[in-house]
Amino acid sequence: GGGRGALAERPRPRAPHPARLLLPRQGWERTQHLPPHRFLSNKPKSRHHPKTFPVLDGRVPAMYRHVFQENLRNSEAVIKRYSELLERVKEGGGENAVLRHTQRNKKLFVRERLRLLLDDADFLELSPLAGLHMPYGNVPAAGSLTGIGRICGIWCVFIAGDATVKGGTLYPIGVKKQLRAQEIAMENRLLSVHLTDSGGAFLPLQSELFPDKLHGGRVFYNEAIMSAMGIPQVAVVCGSCVAGGAYVPTMAEESVIIDKIGMLFLAGPPLVKAATGEDVSPEELGGARLHSQVSGCSDHFAPSEKEAYECIRSVVSTLNCEPVPEQDREPDSPLYSPEELLGLAPLAYSYTLPVKLILSRLMDGSRFQEFKATYGTTLVTGFGHVEGHSVGIVASNGELAHDAALKGSHFVQLCGQRGIPILFLQNTAPQPAGPASISKAEAHSNRLKAQAFMMAAVACAAVPKITIVIGGCFGSDSYAMCGRSFSPNFLFLWPNARVGLVDSQNFPTVPPAGDWTGEELELKQLKAKLEEESSAFYSSARLWDDGIILPQDTRKVIAQCLEIMEQKKYQAVSPRSHPIIRM
Repeated sequence: GGGRGALAERPRPRAPHPARLLLPRQGWERTQHLPPHRFLSNKPKSRHHPKTFPVLDGRVPAMYRHVFQENLRNSEAVIKRYSELLERVKEGGGENAVLRHTQRNKKLFVRERLRLLLDDADFLELSPLAGLHMPYGNVPAAGSLTGIGRICGIWCVFIAGDATVKGGTLYPIGVKKQLRAQEIAMENRLLSVHLTDSGGAFLPLQSELFPDKLHGGRVFYNEAIMSAMGIPQVAVVCGSCVAGGAYVPTMAEESVIIDKIGMLFLAGPPLVKAATGEDVSPEELGGARLHSQVSGCSDHFAPSEKEAYECIRSVVSTLNCEPVPEQDREPDSPLYSPEELLGLAPLAYSYTLPVKLILSRLMDGSRFQEFKATYGTTLVTGFGHVEGHSVGIVASNGELAHDAALKGSHFVQLCGQRGIPILFLQNTAPQPAGPASISKAEAHSNRLKAQAFMMAAVACAAVPKITIVIGGCFGSDSYAMCGRSFSPNFLFLWPNARVGLVDSQNFPTVPPAGDWTGEELELKQLKAKLEEESSAFYSSARLWDDGIILPQDTRKVIAQCLEIMEQKKYQAVSPRSHPIIRM
């Protein structure tokens, strides 16, 4: 990218449709001081693809200069807030907890463990803001790190407990985060690596942790199902594994236990003392030598953490998994700077710019083969490439009207027939007012019927799907655009995104102070509640998505996800079928 849009030798775009409003490009100097955010250093390799697709004109129309600047100011503010929260999460349970964990208990901090385990220490972290400002308090990163990284070139899902957060105690949001990581592993047939360091369940919340279908026991169920599907799972016991947590490493195909710090038992020494009066040390009750020499619960004994992770890397190299083949040609970068996406991320729906401006900063060479370009123009559909990966695009460009929904249905079915992954760029419009006449009621009914067709097409398309919420995620339109309920393989938000059944900004204007009746006061309180609960940070804290990503990192993240989903094509072991109950 790098802002090369003004180069004279750039291929000439095809003539735009009058509705696209593409006028001479303006310079947006304020984006230049923002440093690029390094998310991942492993570059997805390119695939061969044609250069015959038309080139998008990504110049921002002059009439939209004020909109761009307002969006840019908002992006800077929400990114600052996001960065502050992310830094707080990276501290785990706080300075004192980390010192106790590393100095007194002689353990490595969870992020240091991942640096030793993964290639180049780079990974796609999932839902880092999960657990913040929950009703039962702050649980940074939900008490565990989950994500996807490479080990010996193989994409793997990791689930790593952070014992500095509440002593490793498991909260309901922590269970939900682990289950989501396992779901991603099953959908994409990814090797799972567990780094277990847990204090067991938080008993005061046992009713939200234990009895139901998607509570703690589901983790063990998923392990069994993944084993039956032929998906490898390995584990490192790098701390205490108490009660139910002891099943995670024992159900894995191979496990490593670390001398002096790895412990496995259903109940620790204090409970033994209370029940039998016997004094026993943690090492005698469930230490590394006991489980590697006597019980056989562990397959490998490691004198240190570093040797444990070296052992896991050796185990991974024995599996019948192959990395995605290297390609020898670099993909074409977009012709426009990805930093300008900060000014294209809408502050609100009324600040939305044409979505093709965003596509021109995501697609290889800013090339895009549009489908039904002049029909249903409030939805943009077509084909492009991201870091060499072929992808179908379904992008909001206004209200999802009747003709736009029919067009979306047709295009999604095409992608399903051709086996092409689909990228949804979601910015759904706030719900329109109800019909006020018979003719409007008929139009409304037709629109609903067309949206239902699109929902069915999206739900039944048996291809990988990635959803990026670039603006609003409102109401039933978000279902047709592959919202969380429609189980995309990955779903990410931009920091400016809003998620809600309705848009709180559409509520009535607040009257002058003192004019509120009791009913109006309730409406004011409801509006404030909806405003708070629709922010991207509120959504991500509750795992309604797979994390917040910066707009300028979107292309890298999409490419990573496409390569991760592609890896299953290169597995040496044929997949064994088993019904997966989606979560």
